[in-house]
Amino acid sequence: MERWETPVGTLAKEAKTAWPLLARTTGAQRDRLLDRMANALIEHADRIQAANAQDLAAGGASGLSEALLDRLALTPARLVEAANGLRQIGELPDPLGEVVGGWKRPNGLDIRKVTVPLGVIGIIYEARPNVTVDAAGLCLKSGNAVVLRGGKEAIWTNRALATILRRALTAEGLPPELLQLVGTPDRSELDLMLRLRGDLDLLIPRGGKGLIDHVVQNSQVPVIETGAGVCHLYVEASIEVSTAIAIALNAKTQRPSVCNAIETLLISRAAVETHLAPLLEALLEAGVALRGCPETVMRFPAAAPAQESDWGTEYMDLILAVKIVEDVDEAIGHIRRYGTRHSESILTHDLRTARRFQQEVDAACVYVNASTRFTDGGQFGFGAEIGISTQKLHARGPMGLKALTSTKYLIDGDGHVRG
Repeated sequence: MERWETPVGTLAKEAKTAWPLLARTTGAQRDRLLDRMANALIEHADRIQAANAQDLAAGGASGLSEALLDRLALTPARLVEAANGLRQIGELPDPLGEVVGGWKRPNGLDIRKVTVPLGVIGIIYEARPNVTVDAAGLCLKSGNAVVLRGGKEAIWTNRALATILRRALTAEGLPPELLQLVGTPDRSELDLMLRLRGDLDLLIPRGGKGLIDHVVQNSQVPVIETGAGVCHLYVEASIEVSTAIAIALNAKTQRPSVCNAIETLLISRAAVETHLAPLLEALLEAGVALRGCPETVMRFPAAAPAQESDWGTEYMDLILAVKIVEDVDEAIGHIRRYGTRHSESILTHDLRTARRFQQEVDAACVYVNASTRFTDGGQFGFGAEIGISTQKLHARGPMGLKALTSTKYLIDGDGHVRG
């Protein structure tokens, strides 16, 4: 069943051919499929863990960083979480067939606007094998076939996952071609995928800036850009020091290898005397390496001097850039210059400043008094996410089921002709 050397062009055509069978299923049938897939993951956990161990060993031998190895690891807890994510997606309302608008024209034509699948979606991603499960669940629940192209780091894990999920499709009486995996890490297959306009209806890249930029700049297939996360936390004097410490530690250290972790801490000048040292001491004690502006280094010598490149770097590691800014104006200006329109947060009890920050900061998710780590499909109640869109067309922010649908108009007449 699994032909790992099959060219991606063939895989996409097979998915396109199989897709109408999925489009005819009911929401209940698709929910049953997701439950079967979740059970299969748990049933075959040993096989999946063995494949993941093979990838982790290869990654360690090739010198992958601790952050990347963390993204690659599909621990037993994460596998259970992935299976539960499939069940949660199954419990969500069917996103298809929803009438989002309807009206009757004076001439008697009855017009309805309803949600429909996009068709065949290509997902290009790097080290995180849980994306294989999330993407399959979200695409199939929303009536879309999917072609997955993971990174070479997770090749054995992804093959094991795809095999198990495809067999669940077969057991449910659906063609396994609805879920395709590009089984070879050959870069030429990725570049070919970008040219499959007509067979693929949409591409979604997930990964580092280099991968995303390459896909956006070279794809002939429509792309939803899921950008890198150079996320900021701006601290004002009115927030309690204890609250600022708790949120900063969560936003940076809870899982530093993900895109919604903060990479820069901005501190208002009015907060420097009260907040700077306690914040940086707590971060340093948690193992965070600090890179500060000149004034930060002068006040807190344990911080290394920041370079210009630090302000725009997505570290995905226990490294944090720190800058003292004059006020909210300078904070917003800094974010406009260096941010990636992903997730930004302000800590303040000044409601007017908070609302201004939310209004003027151009990002998919803008928080007040909360960690940026909540930018996540599961945390938003979507069950899981296909990615976090940092663009403005069609979808923005965590992308759940509705982001994987389009609409069409259904028009009923009674012998109508246009005069």
